[in-house]
Amino acid sequence: MRGCRTMIWNGVNSAARKRQYRTGLLMTTSLATLFAANLAFAQQTPVIELNPIIINTGDDATGPGNGYLASTTTTGTKVSTPLRELPRSVSVITREQLDDRPSQRIEDALAYTAGVTASPWGVDERYNQFMIRGFDVGPYAVFRDGLSQRTVDFSGFKAEPYGLERIEVMKGASSVLYGQNGADGLVNLTTKRPTKDPLYSAYAGYGSHNTYEVGLDAGGPLDKEGVWTYRLTGLFRDGHEGVDFSKNDRVFIAPAITWSPSADTSLTVFANYQWDKLPPNAFLPVASPLHPGLPKFPRSFTTSDPDFDRFNANHGSIGYSFEHRFNEAWTIRQNLRYSSQDTDYRHLYYTQMRDEQTMGRAAFTVDETASIFSIDNSVQYDYQSDHIKNTLIAGLDYNRYTVDGHNGYATGPDLNFENPVYGIDVPMPGLIVDRKTTTQQVGIYAQTQTKIDDHWLLNLGGRQSWFKEKTDDRLYSTRSDTSDNAFTGNIGLGYLFDNGITPYASYSTSFVDNMGNNNEGGLLVPSKTRQYEVGVKYDPDFLPAHITAALFDITKTNVLTMVGDGAYRQIPEVRHRGFEFESTLNLFHNVSLTGSYTYLDAEITSSTLPEVGDRTPMVPKHQASLWAKYTFDSGVLEGLNIGSGVRYVGNSVGSGKSGTQVPVADYTLVDAAISYEKNGWKGALKVSNLFDKGYYSTCATDYDNGPMCIYGEGRTVKGTLSVKF
Repeated sequence: MRGCRTMIWNGVNSAARKRQYRTGLLMTTSLATLFAANLAFAQQTPVIELNPIIINTGDDATGPGNGYLASTTTTGTKVSTPLRELPRSVSVITREQLDDRPSQRIEDALAYTAGVTASPWGVDERYNQFMIRGFDVGPYAVFRDGLSQRTVDFSGFKAEPYGLERIEVMKGASSVLYGQNGADGLVNLTTKRPTKDPLYSAYAGYGSHNTYEVGLDAGGPLDKEGVWTYRLTGLFRDGHEGVDFSKNDRVFIAPAITWSPSADTSLTVFANYQWDKLPPNAFLPVASPLHPGLPKFPRSFTTSDPDFDRFNANHGSIGYSFEHRFNEAWTIRQNLRYSSQDTDYRHLYYTQMRDEQTMGRAAFTVDETASIFSIDNSVQYDYQSDHIKNTLIAGLDYNRYTVDGHNGYATGPDLNFENPVYGIDVPMPGLIVDRKTTTQQVGIYAQTQTKIDDHWLLNLGGRQSWFKEKTDDRLYSTRSDTSDNAFTGNIGLGYLFDNGITPYASYSTSFVDNMGNNNEGGLLVPSKTRQYEVGVKYDPDFLPAHITAALFDITKTNVLTMVGDGAYRQIPEVRHRGFEFESTLNLFHNVSLTGSYTYLDAEITSSTLPEVGDRTPMVPKHQASLWAKYTFDSGVLEGLNIGSGVRYVGNSVGSGKSGTQVPVADYTLVDAAISYEKNGWKGALKVSNLFDKGYYSTCATDYDNGPMCIYGEGRTVKGTLSVKF
């Protein structure tokens, strides 16, 4: 359903304190167990030869990182910058974290990140689904290599995690460098790049729901001088997911080639092709006073029909990244990409209960082609004196989003859940949308990074953007043209203490031009955001670690919320205040660990409906996670890795017509992984939701205002055998 991307919930559900206490106890016990295990090991071994501690002093800002740690980023500044010198919150998920944890989707990779709620709509494979600081923006906040890869209508341009070097999450308003973006922040995906050293690896895997998978990753120089290098990544998957009749098929291939005639010049050409057959999410009704006799449906139950439902996406892209340094002061860059996706989507979904055992359904279809063209031109100027180091970046960017296609909608055939009949003939619904829409954005931006006396940090940036949208409506033979413009800015201040502590404060704004019509036929108005943030970062010199804590206050106006199939209203204002803590570190005896905690106080502060003071929908007040891995590097167990993690998501609420509140219970999930590596071969077993916890990701109300909910993903197991040669 279209509403799965933007629906807003109201109200506050009562906290289950006992469950929160047990979750906190479980996470504390997990960490204590790691310490106890190492302490017992120390007591049993009379002589301990400690491995040398290697401090993470730097890494390629577009590379895979150093183990679990990354010390630099490009997302916050568009130039390589140490994380501790950026006065705002940025999290980095390295390649090793992606490899160690169950990470089939981008959402899986984000699940242990502070401030991020992964898969708030359950398993929805149509597009990326996540929230940052309580704002549901997964479809719209994804960038790849610094260029937009957002969802265009129902074309999600989903990325394959196997093709990525790292994932970076920048939190809060981020319009200055990236144009239209909401209050939440963005996720920047970094593509695997050609390598100077030869790299050859392959794997084969088998997992839950009879899913087979093979992958290949190769790279290296093409000539003796290393002027030409390449990378080729590919994946094939054939299988199913936990819902009856679902498919989980993918073909992915991504070649890249780099020309670097000197240390000052490089040109990398990227391309990728991806073909998907995947399932959308689905609501199921739950028992209520309206229908008290409803059973609790199994997670595998579906209201879809295998002869009608499908979500087939065929997309690809080509682009390049060019950089030339004239001298120590001046550098120019140009990044360009064109992406296109064909989407064939049919969905027979639940709408209401006709009686105590008969479900009403709607038939919805999408047949469209979407494209994105993005180009970013920038110049960098570096200046240094006895007391000041300054980097100025200025640029001009352009984005064009086009969608051409039609949508259909009609009442579908009913389904008796006690005696369901599948494989029926479902008539194609009549058209409700038939149009071509083109949205264009042009922006001029500048940002400066200044370091004074090697301690004081100052970031200052601004952008002027112009927007234009044109729609040719073939259904009603009309054309509409709208345009707008906005100025956004940011400022940040920090101080580098010699002991690795960096306190900082920042202020930023953003702008989103909500083009289109609301549910009453009027034009949607733009959303504006402002964020205040203060925090502290700590990079100790005695331990490889990066620890951050932040307080933030975000106000966003004219927040879109779904009120029906394809119809929106706008909440005049919401305010999200919260606290985040995140740590990534390598402890004693080869223990790697990530931990996070998020507190969010989310409130509707202005509305034309009686909802002022209600909690912003879908936002859990508390979230926490802990993941730890232990590596055996000597003795008979050398090459063995054992990892486990726990994720807690607090309760929230869903709502539907007239502000009806639907409680959504909190849940705790446990993941685990084990692998053994020797002589280039590696066997691994990964399990997500180890104890097969049954839970709802979110809830809403159906056409009759009865509650309905979406299941979260059940236990999934995946075993792989890989080789490097």
